[in-house]
Parts: sequence; C-alpha cells; structure tokens
Amino acid sequence: MKRREFIALFIGNALAAQAVTARAQQSATPLIGWLSSATAEGFADRLQIFRERLKERGFVEGQNLAIEYRWANDHNDRLPALATDLVNRRVSVIVCAGGTPAALAAKAATATIPIVFAISADPVRAGIVSNLNRPDGNITGVVGFTDQLITKRVELLAELIPNAAIIGALLNPSNSNFENRSNDLQTAVKAIGRELRIVLASNAAELENAFSSAVGQGVGALVIQNETMFISHRDEVVKLAARSKLPAVYEDREDAVAGGLVSYGPSIKERYPVLADYTASILKGEKPQNLPVARPTQFELVINLKAAKALGITVPGAMLARSDKVIE
Repeated sequence: MKRREFIALFIGNALAAQAVTARAQQSATPLIGWLSSATAEGFADRLQIFRERLKERGFVEGQNLAIEYRWANDHNDRLPALATDLVNRRVSVIVCAGGTPAALAAKAATATIPIVFAISADPVRAGIVSNLNRPDGNITGVVGFTDQLITKRVELLAELIPNAAIIGALLNPSNSNFENRSNDLQTAVKAIGRELRIVLASNAAELENAFSSAVGQGVGALVIQNETMFISHRDEVVKLAARSKLPAVYEDREDAVAGGLVSYGPSIKERYPVLADYTASILKGEKPQNLPVARPTQFELVINLKAAKALGITVPGAMLARSDKVIE
C-alpha cells in the first residue's frame, strides 16, 4: 500500500471512529418528555425550579440531558396525542407537570416508560395510582392534595367575608377532576350554611364571562380552584377578580403576590424540586414503584393587604397572626 493511500485510509478510519463515538454519546444522552396542560409562559417559574434541581442532581439540559416539550396550551383534548408522540420518540421518562389530565394521558399512552407527575388532586381518587406508598408499575410523582384543602379555603372566605350568603367557585369543566371538585365544594359550602354558585371557563376567552356570571348571580366571594389554565392566565384572573370587586381565595403564593386577596396551599418550591429529584433518580436507574408518591409538608397562608384595602375588607387580626406572609 502506498504511503498516500495509507494516510487516507488512516484518516478515514479515524473520522469514522469519531462519528461512531459521537453517535454513542448522543444515544447515551437521556431524553425527557415534558407533558403539560398549560402554556410555556404560564409554567415558566415551575420549569425553572425543575431545571435548577436537575442541575444539582447532575443533569444539565443541552449538555448531558435533552428535553422534548409538549404544551397543550390549555386544551386538554390535545394531551392524548401529545403523550403518544412522546412515547413514539422513545423518551427515557415522561414528566407530567401541571394537571391530572396530563398524568392520565401519559398513563394511557404507555405502561412501560416511567412517568413522574406533579398534580394537585389525590392521585388515588383520580385513578392514577392505587397506592401512595407503593405506586403502580411505571408511575409516581408528587401531589399538592389541594382538593382536600377546599374546605379550608371556603372557611377562609367565610372568615373574611362573613356576610357573603353566596360563595362562588371558578372551575374548568374540561378538567377530569371537575365532578369531584364540584361535589367537594358543594359539601364545604353547605357545611357553613351558604349557597354555592359554580361558574365555568375552559379557556382564557371564557374567563371574563365567568366573572360576569358570578357577579350576575350575586356571588359575594369566590374560590379560584387550582387549575393549570388559571395558572397560565394568573394575571388576567387576578385582574378580573379585582375589577369585578370579588374577594377571592387562591391556592398558590404566586397568586397573592400577583395581587390576589388571599392564598392557601402547598408551595411549588417544595413540590417541583421533588419532581426533579424523582426524575433524576429514575434516569439513574431507580424504578417508579420504589418511589412513594410525595406529599406536601408545608402549607402557606398569604394575605395581600393592598388587595384587601382596594376591596374595602378588614382582615381579622387572628387571620393575620397565623399567616405565613403578609403583602402590604
């Protein structure tokens, strides 16, 4: 073999080896499928918390981790197709962030790819897992148990607005938890001797009509039930409540910070790091069934005195004393 041919062959073999190495490294990079009912803008804070914790666990997007994002943009009916697409892309794990419908869609799409969820509802009641401590097969996650806090939020409104004979609730009828939440609200409102009026919005375009309906029905105070669509459009929901002169109770601290009257619920800064921890553990070989569904340990009561003043509401001293944060 001539020297020139030998050199050409050597270089060719070296380039081929590099290509094989690059393909091997690429295939070794885990791929996460991110599935959410919400919009990317509305869940930016949650996604940032998730990414930061993954980085602490040794996974950096764009370096040794890839993420395929699938946002339903407040259209729950799109979730089954989005979940199937992620399955077809053979992701390493599906992360369902924001809403029971996303977790149910992922569960229906695969029984083998690990699924990690972050939802507000009781996953046993919703049919996602049958046991919190030993979840089924390929799925686990973290919950807020916010539906169990419905009674507490109704009581907070009654304490703030003792003369409100009619309590309203803003719900999304396309959420798979709609019926359960309606029943729970009815029970909670009936227990304090008030009447319930449910107003509906399945997308952002219906929010204004929902608030107008609440005012037209004589609602004196409003429960904003936790819902990914309402989170995605938090600023609009808060502004509509203020414009309608409706005292409202929310779940997330971020709602009160945005101008809502009062919020009570678990912190996303507690839940979303756990979502990332579980995802990282699964990427490192842990099985979902060995990870018990994580439950919140802290619940925050946040009161916005500026919003209360604008509504002409005097917050009881006892409520201020037990609050975790007061916004002035």
